[in-house]
This record gives sequence, structure tokens and C-alpha cells, in this order.
Amino acid sequence: MLEPQLASVASESGADAYQNAILPKVSRTFALTIPQLPPPLRRAVTNAYLLCRAADTIEDEPAFSAEEKRRYEDAFIDAVTGRIDAQRFSAELAPLFSQRTLEAERDLVSQLPLVLQVTQSLGPAQRMAIVNCLKVMSHGMHDFQRNVGLHGLDTLRDMDCYCYCVAGVVGEMLTELLIDFDPTLASQREPLMRMAISFGQGLQMTNILKDQWEDYSRGVCWLPQDVFTRYGVRLEGLQAGQQDANYAGALTELIGVAHAHLRNALEYTLMIPAKHAGFRRFCLWSIGLAVLTLRKLQKNLDFSAGAQVKVSRRAVAYTIALTRLTGKYNTGLRWLFAAAAHKLPLTPLSAEWSSSPHTHLIWPKSAISYFAETA
Repeated sequence: MLEPQLASVASESGADAYQNAILPKVSRTFALTIPQLPPPLRRAVTNAYLLCRAADTIEDEPAFSAEEKRRYEDAFIDAVTGRIDAQRFSAELAPLFSQRTLEAERDLVSQLPLVLQVTQSLGPAQRMAIVNCLKVMSHGMHDFQRNVGLHGLDTLRDMDCYCYCVAGVVGEMLTELLIDFDPTLASQREPLMRMAISFGQGLQMTNILKDQWEDYSRGVCWLPQDVFTRYGVRLEGLQAGQQDANYAGALTELIGVAHAHLRNALEYTLMIPAKHAGFRRFCLWSIGLAVLTLRKLQKNLDFSAGAQVKVSRRAVAYTIALTRLTGKYNTGLRWLFAAAAHKLPLTPLSAEWSSSPHTHLIWPKSAISYFAETA
């Protein structure tokens, strides 16, 4: 069984060993990219990802009501910040998860005190960045999950806000951790943050498009109504494998939006000095996998399951090899991205992505009333 095995690893080798053991069991992608980071960043980013995954596990548990999810999420933040006893919290919460939640995710929640040992050993700036991210994710995920259904999100702007709460804020957190690691980048904080949010948007949109039919099967749709309505498509009436040319037109437009955000993701990566080769690889591999996924989507607009547009192991290996060769050279990376994204549609981003009516808040955070009011 997984739980005893991982618990044994944890007791023998400590909290860091548990982090390293559980990471590949909850995310193959991050288990591939995070080890590229230099050790001080790798430890903090692994810890941050696992805590974000724990928060996501609470929100996704089908056995919990909306009220229970809000209560457990609030308690989770209190456990992370030390306001309540983490051992008692995890001991009470872990047995409540259903079998529909992955065994590794249930183990992660049950071993939360061990993960928090690492959190408590991090520097103050690292802990603050992680806690701020968790607060945004927990608040935002709950608000969107409470109202989601097969009707989708109302507008593309709402999709922007959702993607910020679950992915853009992670880009902000990673940037704060990077600046803490290399304070010379502090002068570039504003443009890095803007690009980081767009980076997260591109990755999350790619996942939404790839996983739309799996989401649909459990009564959830994160696609924007307004885009599909312009093409004469009702999201509630979609059926996997029975899409038409109108659906294909709407999906192509959204692929183009995700492509535009991934271009910003590349610009973000190129702003990182080449001496931080590991951080660049961490970014580039995520970008490469997303671009390849968009290509598969564009070639299979009538797909009916995420497995049909999954990137092959060979393509992953090819991407890793090429980015290792070109990772230090901006010109080479631009050429590589252009070649990978060749023939992908490109939809111009709305003006908010380059400017914001609230100078103290970057889009789409500026459109979320919670942040506008607190700011």
C-alpha cells in the first residue's frame, strides 16, 4: 500500500525525503521540471507545489459539500500558518476523502505536518510567497467551483480570472521565490509579474482545452460561453465526438489565445539571465509541452478524450534535448519556439493584458473584486 510505504520513507529519511518521494506520485510533469532548479529553489518550489496540490485536493473532493470545502480550506490555511495544530487537522481530514481521490493525494493530506516541517524551515520571504499564493488559490477556487456547471464560464474575461486564481498566482509565487533567490532581479519585478501571470494563463488554458471532456463527464465546464455563443454553440449541448465546424472554430480561437500567452511565457523565460540555466529549463520544458499539446489539439479538433491529444514520450524527450542545447541562447530559443508553434492559430490578447486601469493590480487580478477591495 502507498501510505505505509511513503510514511516509512518519511520516518527514515525526514521531511525532505518525503517531499521527493511523493512528488512524482502526484505530478509527473513537475517531477520532471522541478529537479532542474538549483537546490535552494528546488526545495521551496517542491514544498509550494505540494501545498498547492493539497489545497486542490480538498477543493476537488466530490464527497465534500461547498460549505465543507470552504471550512476545510480555511482550516488548511490556518494549519499552514500555525494558527491550528496541523497534526490534528490532517488526522481529522484525511479519513474523510473518498476513494475517488487519488491514493497519493490522500497520503499527502495525511502527511501534511511532515510537509509543513519543510515550510517552517524556509526563509521568511519564501514562506510569505507560499502563504499568499495558497490564500488566493483557496479563496478563488471555492468561488468558481461553487457556481461552475455544464454552462461554462460566462466570458473569456471570467476564464482569465479563474486561470489567475489557479495558475497565474502560482506564476507570481514562483517569481517571488526566484527574486528571493537572486535579488538582482528585483528591478524587473513588475514586467516579470505581468508575464508570469500570462505564463500561468497559457498553461492552464492548455490544460482546460485538453481535459474538457473529462471535466464535462463530471458536470464541469471551464470554457467561456461568449466565445462559443459567437460561433452558435451551446456549451450545455456539447457531446464528445459529435462536435461540428462551429465548435472547431471556437476551439481554434481559444487555442490561439493560449498560444499568445505561451509567447509571453517565452518572453518571461528570456528575461531570466542565462546563468540561471536550471530555472530556464524549468520554464522551457513546461512551455514546450504546452505548445506540443496545442499542436495535437489543433490537428484533432474532433477529439473526445484527453488521451487522444497527449504528448508522446518521444516528443517530450526531443523537447528536453533541444532545450538543453539552446537554453542559454535567446535567438535559438526564439527560433525553436517559432518552429514548434508553426501553423498554430494566434489570437491577439485583449488590451488588459498589456495595461491595467488599476496601476497597483495587474490584469486579471484587477477584475476580481476581492483583490480590488483589499487593495
